[in-house]
Amino acid sequence: MSNRFRNTLSADWLHVATLGRTVGLKGDMKLNLHTDFPEQFIPDSTFTLENGTVVTLEYYIPERELVRLKGYTTPEAAKALTNAKLFTTKEATRERCGLAEGEFFWFDLIGLAVKEGEQVLGSVREIERIGAQDYLLVATEASWVAKGYSETFLIPYIDHYVQECDMASKTIRVQGCIDLLEAS
Repeated sequence: MSNRFRNTLSADWLHVATLGRTVGLKGDMKLNLHTDFPEQFIPDSTFTLENGTVVTLEYYIPERELVRLKGYTTPEAAKALTNAKLFTTKEATRERCGLAEGEFFWFDLIGLAVKEGEQVLGSVREIERIGAQDYLLVATEASWVAKGYSETFLIPYIDHYVQECDMASKTIRVQGCIDLLEAS
């Protein structure tokens, strides 16, 4: 991976899929999704590989998890891309993927402050999916860490805990999460 792409990757690029083994004689490959938005894999959509190479989808068959990339029409050509990661930009994701009311992209939640009442518990470092459940991985506020609490803790992303995501104030309002922090 080039340094230019690696430096850009962390801030601007999202890993959305990984190419798997070849299938058949025409360059089809398994596509292992790392996104909740398979609708972005439409004909002529472009993605960038780790090495900076841009690839274009010829088609995607979700029922069979198969993809074909333009210009990779033989098993030999496609095998060269086995295990390659597909990346896209946040901007392209916003354009291709629609959200329902009250839904957010994971990357929009990263960095938001987590508050219970007026107490800041920390900020969202990452979002993890464990089984079928999403969790906010919270980097605990320094004042809590100084009191001996864990440097990170998990909050299940469910209505019981997460009350509101306010993008304007860059805050996620929660309830019952001080207990989760104390138990961590």
